[in-house]
Amino acid sequence: MKDKLQKYQEKRNFNKTKEPFGKVEKRQKKLRFVVQHHLARRDHYDFRLEWDGTLKSWAVPKGPSFQNKDKRLAVHVEDHPLSYRHFEGTIPKGEYGGGTVMLWDEGFWEPIEDPKKGFQNGSLKFVLKGKRLKGLWTLIFYKENHWLLIKEKDEYEKDIDISKWNISIKTQRTMEEIENGLKKKKTSIKESIVENILITHPKKLIYKRPKITKMDIALYYQKVAKRMMPFLENRIVSTIRAPEGIESEQFFKKHFDNKNPGIGKKIIPSEKGNAEDYYYFKNMEGLLSEVQQNSFEFHVWASNIKSINHPNILVFDLDPDEKMSLKKVRQGVMDLKSILDELSITSFLKTSGGKGYHVVVPISSLKNWKSFKTFAQNIAKLMETKWPDKYTSNVRKESRKNKIFIDWIRNAKSATSVAPYSLRLRSGAPVSMPISWNELNKVKPNSIKMKDAILRLKRKDPWENFFNIAQ
Repeated sequence: MKDKLQKYQEKRNFNKTKEPFGKVEKRQKKLRFVVQHHLARRDHYDFRLEWDGTLKSWAVPKGPSFQNKDKRLAVHVEDHPLSYRHFEGTIPKGEYGGGTVMLWDEGFWEPIEDPKKGFQNGSLKFVLKGKRLKGLWTLIFYKENHWLLIKEKDEYEKDIDISKWNISIKTQRTMEEIENGLKKKKTSIKESIVENILITHPKKLIYKRPKITKMDIALYYQKVAKRMMPFLENRIVSTIRAPEGIESEQFFKKHFDNKNPGIGKKIIPSEKGNAEDYYYFKNMEGLLSEVQQNSFEFHVWASNIKSINHPNILVFDLDPDEKMSLKKVRQGVMDLKSILDELSITSFLKTSGGKGYHVVVPISSLKNWKSFKTFAQNIAKLMETKWPDKYTSNVRKESRKNKIFIDWIRNAKSATSVAPYSLRLRSGAPVSMPISWNELNKVKPNSIKMKDAILRLKRKDPWENFFNIAQ
């Protein structure tokens, strides 16, 4: 057993290098893998698979490619100890492999066929479950100690420039910072986007005033995801895409076309009996993959996919006549809240990012879409009856003159409302932002911009009890 690491240990002077001496270890339930970017005499990537107590290792000069057409040379080298998967640092000049080593990826691998035969016969198929490398791969023997590392065709095959991933997955340091022994990242390099999501055209301007790029938007959604995802996750979503920015053509998208594993498909019969394929986000990766597809504004259904015919988030959109004063709009919000309070219904407030406010109600006692929609309509009609000169429940624009339309229609099946924390594709990058009731007279409907929203994340969440309320 010790002989497996003899060659590795003979090549190194452990009085000079901080690489682990290592030992052969017992296999755990899951097989681990690691990829280390190694800037030595020649720049390359070390690809290592756990097997039989050590790390089987290959030096890949160009690094792994995500495209099936690329057959990457992988030079088989000596086995490394399992503890090497933690190594990041510098190997002294003059020592074997002298240079800088950065942890580029790590995770688990699963063989498709008997790996023992695969190593012996020179053909190994496996699935990688890493932070950057995912999906089906093959290592195939070529000649002498030369193998080929190939990405097989699946949903993870794509055109990716791996040089863009230039920081450690462990310490967030660059090669230069590792070489200089810096403990923390001190450059201006942007945060990496969550696993396997690479934002193409990151410098493309989506908003011109202020200047906001596609990457800025991706980073925004990554930062707000913890608060936003409970309102997005497992709900049918529709998006607005703006491939060339807000001043160019925009597209409304509601059907499934993105095969990222973070996105699910839900087939729902229409009223006419036709099957329609909608989609939803399983996690933040799904959300960011839609940003990659130029979706920047997000709207959701009132129900969860697990109970699609049982809506549970009611939304009232107070849509004022264009010339109406903000004071009257705010009074409309308070009038609506007073009615809900009289019914002992707890409600929450958010900006629309447009002209009005949204009053949002978590409610699970309405058993189907018909009762859900009827309840919303009755509240709007009650306001119309109580204050006929101020409010209307009629959607027609001519009915809105000098009044606020209490939009209850968005509470019908297949209708959507803009998700909390979503950007709006409007000048200035406003956000539909949850706020507390005591902020109503302080915050305008479109005054919270993207940068403001990020700063507000440091505050207490005004909607923190939203999903704990049963009514």
